[in-house]
Amino acid sequence: MRIYLLLGHPDTASFNGALADAYEAQAKQAGHEVRRQNLGDMAFDPILWHGYKTVQDLEPDLVTAQQNITWCDHWVIIYPIWWGSVPSLLKGFFDRALYSGFAYRYHQDDPMWDGLLTGRSAQVITTSDAPRLWTFIAYRNSDLGTVKYATLQFCGVKPVKVMRLDRIKDTTPEERQHYLDRVRGSVPKAAPPQAS
Repeated sequence: MRIYLLLGHPDTASFNGALADAYEAQAKQAGHEVRRQNLGDMAFDPILWHGYKTVQDLEPDLVTAQQNITWCDHWVIIYPIWWGSVPSLLKGFFDRALYSGFAYRYHQDDPMWDGLLTGRSAQVITTSDAPRLWTFIAYRNSDLGTVKYATLQFCGVKPVKVMRLDRIKDTTPEERQHYLDRVRGSVPKAAPPQAS
């Protein structure tokens, strides 16, 4: 499987970065091809200065991101929930990289659209300091409204699996190790070799 791994935390030295490291190592060990980008290492303007009236020229890192999205079978995004949503840099990435004509295309004669990223699955791995139940009840999983539904599924990516890792600031080293093991365990199993 071709896997595109996007670390959506701006700090690669964060626990999110450790989760991405664990996922990447396990995926390679399982025989998958992995391309990884860390948002904190990428150079691009996250602001749509003119909305969608014009397409801003893409910086090289965004061109690479689009190539990775086109290339992959499975897209994995790891990010923290901040203020009930995603880090602003990740939202800017979506705004800039997933524009009309690449990720989706509206119909001319009706209000519908075509997702142009069909044929890909995704996994979203999120962290939060709040308990998972609080994120569900108080925030109504608001980040997933953005990432799973209004972005990935809107663009045709299905299915989208979600893993929630909560209470990060209060976790013990043993609990964090358990989270790392859960992430490793979420890597798709490699297909058995074909008989000749």
